Amino acid sequence: MTIYYANGSPTTSLDTEDLREALQSTFAAISRPEKVLLLPPDQTRLFSRAGELTVLSHELLGDRVTDIMPALGTHSAMTPAQLDHMFPGIPHDLFRPHRWRDDVVQLGEVPAEFVSRVTGGIYRDAWPAQVNRLLRDGGHDLIFSIGQVVPHEVIGMANYNKNVFVGTGGVAGINESHYLSAMVGIDATLGIADTPLRQILNYAQDHFCQDVPLLYALTVIEQLKDGTKLTRGLYIGDDHDTFFAAAELARQVNITHLPRAPQHVVAYLDPREFKSTWLGNKAIYRTRKAVATGGRLTVLGPAVEEFGEDKRIDQLIRKYGYRTKSEVMQLVADNEDLAADPSAAAHLVHGSPENRFEVVYAAGKLTDEEIRSVGFIPGDLDALLQRYDINQLQDGFHTDIDGTEFYYVQNPALGLWEAPLG
Repeated sequence: MTIYYANGSPTTSLDTEDLREALQSTFAAISRPEKVLLLPPDQTRLFSRAGELTVLSHELLGDRVTDIMPALGTHSAMTPAQLDHMFPGIPHDLFRPHRWRDDVVQLGEVPAEFVSRVTGGIYRDAWPAQVNRLLRDGGHDLIFSIGQVVPHEVIGMANYNKNVFVGTGGVAGINESHYLSAMVGIDATLGIADTPLRQILNYAQDHFCQDVPLLYALTVIEQLKDGTKLTRGLYIGDDHDTFFAAAELARQVNITHLPRAPQHVVAYLDPREFKSTWLGNKAIYRTRKAVATGGRLTVLGPAVEEFGEDKRIDQLIRKYGYRTKSEVMQLVADNEDLAADPSAAAHLVHGSPENRFEVVYAAGKLTDEEIRSVGFIPGDLDALLQRYDINQLQDGFHTDIDGTEFYYVQNPALGLWEAPLG
């Protein structure tokens, strides 16, 4: 097990040449790969620099890169325009879509005893370690997983082997991973590196991936108050230490500790990243530890046009809405369709403010009736964008036009916000 490159600190700023040199030194240190599969994230991780690392890897390895598979998980396949934007210059015929309901194989099963132990008995079923069949059967001598470590609602800190077992996972693996994490609890997960689910994925990697030639490149990105994004770290390696080093830096630069809990938080969803509440609810996940009890979260989502990226999940969200954890657990017990799709059930839990604060959702392409039907308060997007000028606001506390205070978050996907809630 080896860390090939590790460079990061709260004051580091890596540029393109730094990334290129890191990749060059890594590829020089490993046995010359002849058939390479690249596993970057999709456009929902647009600011991870994974697109740039993928382009640089393709430039350095040339035709040895035979396949590129964006780790979609349950997300929609990338469009040609999205591929061009995130991976400029790479021929489209190298990209392979991940179909999470079809193209998967099971590498093994994490024992129920282990799952029960690490979850404190909250979840007692074995967990299926599934991946896209291309990872097992593609004949690659290098599978290079590329992505960003950042606080995450399901895994605690995103990326590393989540990119493999969830990003290219199947129905059972994704469903069960999301639901067991929701049962553990989002507030006991967010921003923590060594969560129960992470321990389960690490077990799967240790026991079932001996013949899967995995290598990871993990970035840590900090967004400054003025919107500038700096690459604070890059870690390349094939072991858990690589991830934990990146996660420690992400803990330092991606978690914002507010001196007090704001009564009102306003979060903006960049149209290039967010077109569904499945993704856009990061505005809820990442600020829920900051919004004051009895307060309000206003979500500005100009491009939000659907609830789930997957048609079946979209239907379930529309049918049941965002409910408290106890309500969703009862719905799962009473309804076969929701019980059959635990990742959707987990999403409903994660998207609920648990009756602690209200959520005003200004979705540009959903009707007020649709927003209201899932448990949110509809907002007038045009009026709110006039009131909150996203081109002028920076992260932080501001005074509203009525003299009250609000806290602005310009990209909830890039961090986690916490405040003493009393």
